[in-house]
Amino acid sequence: MSTRETDGCATQLHQARRGVITEQMRHVARRENTSPQTIREEVASGRMIIPANVNHASLEPMCIGKAARVKINANIGNSQTTSDIEGELDKLHTALEYGADTVMDLSSGGDIPRIRQAIIEASPVPVGTVPIYEAASRVKQPEDLSGELLLEVIEEQAEQGVDYMTIHAGILLQHLHLVQRRITGIVSRGGGLLARWMVHHMRQNPLYERFDDILEICRRHDVSISLGDGLRPGCIADASDAAQFAELRTLGELTERAWEKDVQVMIEGPGHVPLDQLEENVRIQQEVCHEAPFYTLGPLVTDIAPGYDHITSAIGAAVMGWHGTSLLCYVTPKEHLGLPGKEDVRQGLIAYRIAAHAADVARGRPGARDWDDALSRARYAFDWNRQFELSLDPATARAMHDESLPDDYFKSAQFCSMCGPKFCPMHNFRDVDWAALRSAATKSSQSA
Repeated sequence: MSTRETDGCATQLHQARRGVITEQMRHVARRENTSPQTIREEVASGRMIIPANVNHASLEPMCIGKAARVKINANIGNSQTTSDIEGELDKLHTALEYGADTVMDLSSGGDIPRIRQAIIEASPVPVGTVPIYEAASRVKQPEDLSGELLLEVIEEQAEQGVDYMTIHAGILLQHLHLVQRRITGIVSRGGGLLARWMVHHMRQNPLYERFDDILEICRRHDVSISLGDGLRPGCIADASDAAQFAELRTLGELTERAWEKDVQVMIEGPGHVPLDQLEENVRIQQEVCHEAPFYTLGPLVTDIAPGYDHITSAIGAAVMGWHGTSLLCYVTPKEHLGLPGKEDVRQGLIAYRIAAHAADVARGRPGARDWDDALSRARYAFDWNRQFELSLDPATARAMHDESLPDDYFKSAQFCSMCGPKFCPMHNFRDVDWAALRSAATKSSQSA
């Protein structure tokens, strides 16, 4: 939107630290209903990022940080077994329709650059990637990966317009022995590829060794780094273990190195964590990573519900958002089972819109509860059409009501098919003679 610095650093963090309020910051301030100065200060501190690659022409800037409303990311992208650009664009449009704030193209097969280009051109929200996926697709075996190839892919994706990239630079060779006794070992695709490479070559993570080179690419294009959690727990039994927190400490170090180069950073968080450990996970991340925005996958709070993990994870997402997570990565019903389709994307986003909004209400986000209160007033007034309009998913709410009471007459009826006219508690409550009740209460208190 605005012309950036031409001294080799194009980042919003660089401008914010110089005291400059960019057009992107002003746009974000309007969306968040706050002042541009507040946005500038939050970006300058590292507590907020504005993922906005200078090459993403269709972008409408947004922010991720605790001073803003809780955001949602939707993962899309093909697999090695399924490759269809139109299908991915269909999923993108569904994600946007149901409120995704960012999308990640996790494509790992087919013509990945072409798929990504189509998504970037069609997306007004920031687009994220995991560059090691494309790098791995270019070699025969993961052991054939190299630092040079990884940098080449990162540069190409930055030039194409990717706004943020997951970089698994925190998983180190000396961490790997810590996962040996886990039930599920390493469940991160990027983490697994790097672990295999490191053990084969008995060398350090090339993303860690070439991190300064990665930062130079990011500062030229203003690519935000999402520091990946390659050792995240894949089941609740593995949560909050030594491996997870060893990697997190490295991510804290990398955060400071990125900030030294004026590169924007957020931190990816655990995937499976029981309810009683959620608050502590947020607290530790905020301390170790110096309040950089937290980006969590779920987390899933139980492992027993394949096919319903959009629910098990939304429970954890709401709690994590309440305690300070800034970006929630949605989980679909297909998690652990297969590549999500359009309907899976819809269900995942609905679950996470609920979670993010619940977190905003719990955090006391100004205006967050106004939506709830407006719908509650419409419900008490038996204004069915207004209820549908205010619903998170109006079409579903209307269809469920009309399934048993389809006639237009029932759009003004003071009951639903659950209670009927006789047993509706709100209808009966409205018929109470409150004046008589107050009079009786007054007489009772006087006689006492």
